[in-house]
Amino acid sequence: MPQVLVVYYSSTGNTRQMAEEVVKGLKEEGVEVELKEVAHTTPEDLLEVEGIIMGSPTYYGIMAAPLKELLDKSVKYHGRLEGKVGGAFSSAGGLGGGSETTVLSILQALLVHGMIIPGTSDGCHYGPVSVEAPDEKASHYCQELGRRVARLVKRLTA
Repeated sequence: MPQVLVVYYSSTGNTRQMAEEVVKGLKEEGVEVELKEVAHTTPEDLLEVEGIIMGSPTYYGIMAAPLKELLDKSVKYHGRLEGKVGGAFSSAGGLGGGSETTVLSILQALLVHGMIIPGTSDGCHYGPVSVEAPDEKASHYCQELGRRVARLVKRLTA
C-alpha cells in the first residue's frame, strides 16, 4: 500500500491542526499515512514514501527554518525523490501575511527534487492556507489536498 509522509513545523499548534486535517483526507483515500514533526524527520524518511506533504507557519513570507533545514539536508539525495507526489500548506498570523508565498517556497524545493505537484482549479490553487487556527474552509481545503495527493499516489503506484 502506498505511503504518504506529512511533515510539519508548528510553533503555536495551528500548522499541526492543518496537518491533522490533511491526514484525514489521505486516510479517506486509503493510503498509509505517517504524521511527523520536522524535528523527528530525517532526509532518509523522505526516501521511504511515495508522497510527501509539508506544512509550515509563515515566517517573513517563506517556510520556517526547521523545514528549510530538512530540505537543505535532503540535497544529498538529489534526484532520488523524482516522481514522488508532493504538496504543501501554511498558516499565518494575518491576512496578507505571505502564506501563499510560503507554500510556493516549499513547492519550489519539491519541484527541484523532481516531484509531481497536483494543483487545483478550485480554492487554494497552490495549497491550503490558514489565518491562525484553521477554520472550516481551511480544514476542507487541507482534507482535499490529502485526497488529491492520495489519489495521484495511488494512480502512479498502481
